[in-house]
Amino acid sequence: MPKRTSDQTVHNEEKFPKEVDENLFHFDENQTDRIKEDVDSSDSEESYYSGLESESETTEDDEDEQDSNSGEEEISGHESFDGIDNEEKSDDDNETNKGNGEPNNNIEDAMKKKGKEPIDENDTSDEEDARNTVGNIPVEWYNDYPHIGYNLDGQRILKPATADELDQFLSKMDDPNYWRTVRDKATMKEVVLSNEELDIIDRLQNSQFPGAGYDPYEPYVDFFTGEKMIHPLTNAPEPKSRHIPSKWEHKRVVKIVRAIRNGWIKPKKDEKTDKPRYYLIWDKDDDGAKPRHNMHIPAPKMKLPGHEESYNPPPEYLPTEQEIAAWEAMDPDERPRNFLPKKYSSLRLVPAYNKFIQERFERCLDLYLCPRQRKMRIQVNPEDLLPKLPRPKDLQPFPSTESMVYKGHTAVVRCLAVDPTGQWIPSGGDDKVVKFWEVCTGRCLKTLQCGGTVNSMAWNPNPSLTLLAIAVDHKAVVVNHSLGDKLLCAATDELIESYTRQGEDEKESGVQWSMAEEKDYRNGERIVLKHSKVISQVTWHGKGDYFASVVPQGGNKSVFIHQMTKRRSQTQRFIRVYNLTKQELTKKLVSNVKWISSMAVHPKGDNLIVGSYDRRLCWFDMDLSTKPYKTLRSHKKALRQVAFHRHYPLFASASDDGTVIICHGRIFK
Repeated sequence: MPKRTSDQTVHNEEKFPKEVDENLFHFDENQTDRIKEDVDSSDSEESYYSGLESESETTEDDEDEQDSNSGEEEISGHESFDGIDNEEKSDDDNETNKGNGEPNNNIEDAMKKKGKEPIDENDTSDEEDARNTVGNIPVEWYNDYPHIGYNLDGQRILKPATADELDQFLSKMDDPNYWRTVRDKATMKEVVLSNEELDIIDRLQNSQFPGAGYDPYEPYVDFFTGEKMIHPLTNAPEPKSRHIPSKWEHKRVVKIVRAIRNGWIKPKKDEKTDKPRYYLIWDKDDDGAKPRHNMHIPAPKMKLPGHEESYNPPPEYLPTEQEIAAWEAMDPDERPRNFLPKKYSSLRLVPAYNKFIQERFERCLDLYLCPRQRKMRIQVNPEDLLPKLPRPKDLQPFPSTESMVYKGHTAVVRCLAVDPTGQWIPSGGDDKVVKFWEVCTGRCLKTLQCGGTVNSMAWNPNPSLTLLAIAVDHKAVVVNHSLGDKLLCAATDELIESYTRQGEDEKESGVQWSMAEEKDYRNGERIVLKHSKVISQVTWHGKGDYFASVVPQGGNKSVFIHQMTKRRSQTQRFIRVYNLTKQELTKKLVSNVKWISSMAVHPKGDNLIVGSYDRRLCWFDMDLSTKPYKTLRSHKKALRQVAFHRHYPLFASASDDGTVIICHGRIFK
């Protein structure tokens, strides 16, 4: 800060009379000089206000007042002179009013000469309308007390009565000023906002300035110009203590931190005040009961009355004479209910219930003597129990829509089979014919008269052979359809003629082998196998050398394997696996089903599926066990046919319920 020069002093002296009437004040020469210096200091302060006439007169904060007081004390120390006694010092202090922080009389006179009102540092308008004398303190301190502070006489200021929800509701309905009424936290009273205050709130909500006449774009007044001023804005220099941390405050903070770490001081938690609980007076009484201990098991509730217990039940609930006689003949413990429904024209005609006391007594006995048990329910997500299946589009291609309809049969179609090349589809049914359809065009190229109901058919899986096995009532017919490549058809006939029959007793085997007659041979039949009972299914071995026929009513001869000799592999409940080369039994699979209807072997040979008439589909893993690895109950009626896909991990099952279910079954090797 620049120091005062002699020019500045002379400039300040010109504002006041150079000569002072010493007789008027009875001061000596030294005191006169002192008054002049006071005037100079007041003029310097007045110069500060003269440059800022438009500024509002506000008081500084407590810290600035302490600094100004300390500065005044330093100035008063410099202004002491020798030869002045203690009485004169006290009089001078009273005149300047340094201790009270009021301006001296010389400054007031100087400001009156310029037409200004004297400054009162203690004058403030912040609390002009404050009716609560407790001061600006946190209201939360008195949350747990019935009063909100003390007045000047030391008496408690009680909190005003608060309205409950019913009073608030009535006030909301009746009071037209309810919407503009707010609660003052300092005085705990209701305050009605004026129109000007509502206008200010509306402006603030609309992101506008509070004052209606405020102009944010008014011309800027440059108070701090670029011109070099004679004096700074404040004559009092910044004290050094303001830039140095307080040593005592540091010690106090360290002490508080140590107490908090050691647990001596615990921060005050926000305690929520318990508001009055409102409840429905017509609600259940059990809701307010105290909670029981953890081992308490509530008593089971009584069964609610039904329509039959009404005094005027519907007619269908009234028993007939036969039902009344049967009810009376039953033992009391076996009766479905211990009363008979009766009908009354009005409620006042209903007599007293004579078994009321007995029922309540039995109820008390049950509650007293019967032990209770809490049923622990396991919360299991059903989706977690299901295996994660691949998406259907990842398993494509498979048929999803109907693309073509083959019409030509006059009765129910029982079976069909697809040629290994995918070119032909034979179908048969109750009309006793087998029709060969071309897949692409839908044309029927050949019709074979079988003379009986066609129950099943299967293509030879060997693509070099054009053979089809058909089950017709008691016969299993091997057919060469003679369609397509003529060379393959001729090679197939030569292979069939090269078969040599070995000597075997037909009575022991139960199957009669014969070649087809000339008439049937021209239609395509080659070999006819006659069984004792009706054949339900035929299927081929994967290599095409063997095929099996199933006779459900054959007893112990229910399954026949045909090559040049008969092989038995299955009964009604068991599946026997034979080694055809060594002609010995390898395994006996237990299916746990009543009637086996169909069977299919996986192309890899280690797994097979079995369908039954009791709606079950069993999956066998022959390397794992002789019992089913998985049993599926997807159909509602008996299964007629099961089959594996040759290339994709899919298998299908057909049932009498009219559905075909395609399932995903992958085998990992």
